[in-house]
Amino acid sequence: MYSRSVSATWAAIALVTVLIFLAPISTARAAGETSPLRLYALDCGRAVFSDMSLLSDTDDYDGQPGQLADPCFLIRHARGTLLWDTGLGDKIAVHPEGVDFSGIRLYVDITLERQLKMLGLSPADIRLVAFSHFHFDHVGNANLFTQSTWIINRSELNAALAPIAPAGVDKSLISGYEHVETKLIDDDYDVFGDGTVRILKMPGHTPGHQVLMLKLAKEGVVILSGDLYHTLDNRRLRRVPRVNVQRADTLASMDRFEHLVTNTHARVIVQHSPEDFRSLPKFPRYLE
Repeated sequence: MYSRSVSATWAAIALVTVLIFLAPISTARAAGETSPLRLYALDCGRAVFSDMSLLSDTDDYDGQPGQLADPCFLIRHARGTLLWDTGLGDKIAVHPEGVDFSGIRLYVDITLERQLKMLGLSPADIRLVAFSHFHFDHVGNANLFTQSTWIINRSELNAALAPIAPAGVDKSLISGYEHVETKLIDDDYDVFGDGTVRILKMPGHTPGHQVLMLKLAKEGVVILSGDLYHTLDNRRLRRVPRVNVQRADTLASMDRFEHLVTNTHARVIVQHSPEDFRSLPKFPRYLE
């Protein structure tokens, strides 16, 4: 009887000791799971146009020069990092005078790798990579991330791999998809499973075009437009680029997008808009 009582006492003491030891670990894990979501805007190039006519199928920009930003976005979540779009491609940076693409002058003033390094990251540290669509100016650095999981819209991939590639698609820039781990999606997708980072399918510009919706603790809802809109005027006036694959789908996507903005009081970032890019915290600062 005495022996059993002593054993029970020591067992209780041991259990309490273990619980006390584990408490800080459990608390740290809980804190990690609720760490603030962060959104970084990285400079991944710019495009200078002598004629922006391709951005409207109703001749609104014919003969007008202009410039578009080409950012990438890094999202830091407690469960890993997500890179949204990968820009024009670091190789362009070796040409400070820019390179010509069908009459558009492309520039990369600072490489994506260098910007990641400023955060203590390398491409191998990026857990997930996702794309608004597969046009060359959004996948230029995709093949740097062969150790990441690529989240790919199935319709977008099928279109890009057609025997004759669609305009704006360079298959060599996404060749890494054959060797990386992939997550193929068909519709909307909750990236981390907690509703804070959602990829929303909004076709029209391309068959599997997508936007990214974030729920930030301080900033609130932020939506990255992909190429649903290229300029602030295109959003305000519902202009459809003549390069889009389907006008009706584009307008339907615009309707859905604007309803979401209204219902969630979202801040919209038109990704190619120099004004919207400049309005974001200058890297390496961030929104949270």
